[in-house]
Parts: sequence; structure tokens; C-alpha cells
Amino acid sequence: MDRFKAPAVISQRKRQKELHSPKLSCSYEIKFSNFVIFIMQRKMGKTRRMFLMELGRRKGFRVESELSDSVTHIVAENNSYLEVLDWLKGQAVGDSSRFELLDISWFTACMEAGRPVDSELKYHLMEQRQSPPLNVPELEMPAFTATKVSQYSCQRKTTLNNYNKKFTDAFEVMAENYEFKESEIFCLEFLRAASLLKSLPFPVTRMKDIQGLPCMGDQVRDIIEEIIEEGESSRVREVLNDERYKAFKQFTSVFGVGVKTSEKWYRMGLRTVEEVKADKTLKLSKMQKAGFLYYEDLVSCVSKAEADAVSLIVKNAVCTFLPDALVTITGGFRRGKKIGHDIDFLITSPGPGEDDELLHKGLLLYCDIIESTFVKEQLPSRKVDAMDHFQKCFAILKLCQPRVDNSTCNTSKKLEMAEVKDWKAIRVDLVITPFEQYAYALLGWTGSRQFGRDLRRYASHERKMVLDNHALYDRRKRIFLKAGSEEEIFAHLGLDYVEPWERNA
Repeated sequence: MDRFKAPAVISQRKRQKELHSPKLSCSYEIKFSNFVIFIMQRKMGKTRRMFLMELGRRKGFRVESELSDSVTHIVAENNSYLEVLDWLKGQAVGDSSRFELLDISWFTACMEAGRPVDSELKYHLMEQRQSPPLNVPELEMPAFTATKVSQYSCQRKTTLNNYNKKFTDAFEVMAENYEFKESEIFCLEFLRAASLLKSLPFPVTRMKDIQGLPCMGDQVRDIIEEIIEEGESSRVREVLNDERYKAFKQFTSVFGVGVKTSEKWYRMGLRTVEEVKADKTLKLSKMQKAGFLYYEDLVSCVSKAEADAVSLIVKNAVCTFLPDALVTITGGFRRGKKIGHDIDFLITSPGPGEDDELLHKGLLLYCDIIESTFVKEQLPSRKVDAMDHFQKCFAILKLCQPRVDNSTCNTSKKLEMAEVKDWKAIRVDLVITPFEQYAYALLGWTGSRQFGRDLRRYASHERKMVLDNHALYDRRKRIFLKAGSEEEIFAHLGLDYVEPWERNA
């Protein structure tokens, strides 16, 4: 099993394989014999290295497959000066001063020029301390201590500045695959690891960088190590090429389709959205039919400008029949994201309680809603990840957009575009909450999903409290704790307040 791999031994094997791999025969003319280049595979990956080597040879450069005494220039990608020196020591190179240690940008410049360019200072790898992110002066940067990093994302600040996207993207693929398999334990393992790496104020470039950090299990560490060494993860690549994963990925992209339905369709032999559409024997729900009908619109991203336009429509509609209502956009857009896949709204009123079903009907009347489903109040769920039992309206709203200018199109294209609609279908979730529960609902619906999950876990494990989107209950005092703002909820939990844009865990 993968979790029983021996990372150190594997890494050594990889290094030896890179150093002693057979030399490729070269039939290209060498135009620049004074330059003997060796491209490091570390952090680059075998495929990319082979491509660059072949490109260099076609351009007339002498590019060696192995590190030898004849090499004059060593090219590295995403490796610091010290990391290259450390790698050279591993190859039993005593004197590294005979090489010019250069960044990949020098090699790229040579390829563009079709000849060697001067190895200016900007191309050289030099010993220097890593610059702090966000232009913060180095003297103001506190020392990073791995042991002080909390296992709970609600005790970390996670902005949209993700310095470890190549790792977190890989973990999210793994988590999604385990979610499709309904393997909650492994899904959470990768989600927590992704959440933690998103919060780090620096990019992880070596295994030592994650030493002492929580949420770094064996599976996670194996993938990190392989990405550092090879530039990609073979396990993630296998998942992305897996037939079941690709089918579930397509099926769950349809509005109204979850894992259970995807499993049913997969067992029937269906593999693509097109195959599902073509099968007339399937019984689809009202929302699934709408999901297929407006599929192209709903799978496309919603921009911040579109979210603002929809927000104005919803606010105007609500205020038409409920003037003192408070309408707040939540979800990713409240956390500062510029794109999303749907738009969440929280609706409440400080006045006397309204008939929520009447409110829903009013929204249908004043908003241009194509399709919707109204979820009446439900009993509270005991599931840890249960959101709430507010009344909700899951809708598809029609957002009018200007027509595309097709004056430059050919005749056939004009005929095709004449039928193009001048509006876009957008997913909208409308959540109606009592005013006294607004703060808790706002905290829960702002997200992120992992931040909310960790906040509830922290409340339960560390404070002996029960938190959901309705209230906070102190089990020791046996009382519900009232809160008029998110800040008060954090104070009840004994936590420092985390701003919405710092909750992108």
C-alpha cells in the first residue's frame, strides 16, 4: 500500500536514476560547443525535462542527459541556490564552483533567441533569503514555527493568496475522488491537508518545510514528496484518468445530481452527460431536467460582476414587499472570490415574523426565476456536517445580458448566433432566516466548507459546545448563547475573530 512507502529510499532511487540514466543518442548539429547544459529533473518532472532537452538539442545546444565533468551550465526550475547545492552534494560533487547555476528563465531566453544569451545576474541562482510575501518588510515578519500551527482552520487565517496551489489542487482531486467513493475518512484527510497548506505564508519546496505540521498523514506526505521530486503525482494522474472519477465528475456537474444518482447512472453503464441526455428511459427530477436544459450556463463560472447584478435584482425584489429586509450575499463572494459557480443569499427582517412561503412566492414574482424548489422547515439533523433547517429556495435565475455583436461573422455563423439567447441561467440559493439567528446563519453560510466544519469540531472538542447555523449551545452551562454578530460568536468560543476573506480554508 502507498502509506507504507519509504520516502527517503524512494527519493534516493529517483536521484540515482536521474544521474545514471542511459545517455540519449543525439543526431542534431551542435552549433554552440562551448556550452554544455545539464537540466535538473528535480521539481520539473521527467516529461518536461525530456521535452526541454530535445528542444535545446534542436536549437543547436549540447544538452547532456547525465551530470558529468564536461557540463558547464546547470539549469534548474523552482529550486533555490541552496537546494541546487544540496542536490549536487548528493551526487558526490565536491566543487560546484565550476558550474554556472542558472534559473530556467536563462534557458528559455536562449531558446527564444536561438543562441546563447549572456548569463546576466538576473539568471543566476544566488544565496539569498526568501522574500516575505505581500511585500511585507522582512523585519516585521515573525518567525514561522510549525508546532504553533493549529489543526483547526478556524484558528488560522487563510486568504486567497495560496502559495501551494500545485499541492492543494492535487489534494482536492484526491478528496473529491474519495467523496465519490463515499469514503469520508480519507476525503477529510486530504481536505484538512489542503486547508492547512493554503494557510502557509510560503511555498513548500522541500519535505523539511512540512516537518512538525499537523494534518500531514502518510498519504499526504507521499504525494507532496512526489510532486517536489517529479513535478506531479502519479496517484493524482491515475485518478484524473480513472473512468469512474471522470464519469462522476461529469454527472455531479449537473444541477440536482449528487453521488447517489451518479452511482446509479454509472452502474447502468452511462459514462457521459451526453449519454444520460440520450437515454429517454431515465426519470429525472424537476431540478435535474432544468440542470440539463441550462447545462452550459450552469457549469460556466459566475463572475463577480454577474453576482453583483443578481444581488441588485434580489435586493430590489425583496425590498418591494419587505422594505426593512436585510439581504446579504454569502459564500465565496463574501470571502473575496472573483468567480464562483452559484450565488448564496441570506434574507432576514428585524420586523415581525413573515410567512416565509409568501416571501418565496414574492421572489418568484419579482425575480425572473426559471426554475425553483422551495424547502420548508425541517427538523434539525444530528449529522456533524448538517448545515441547518432554514427554509430555502434553490433557484435558477435568468440574468439578462447584452447581445453579442455578430456583424463580422460569416453567414452560417450569423444563423447560428441568431438563436443565441441574450441572457444567462445562474444558480441562486435563497436562505430565509429569523432575525435573532442571523449572525449564526451568516457565519455558517459564509464558509468555507472546511472552515465551518473545523469551527463546529473546535466548539465540540475544545469548548464542550454545540454549534450550528441556528445557535451555540453550552453543554456545561446548559444554555443557548445569544449573539448579534459574528464577532460575538467567536468571543463565545474563545477565538480571535477571523475576517470573512481570511476563511478560505
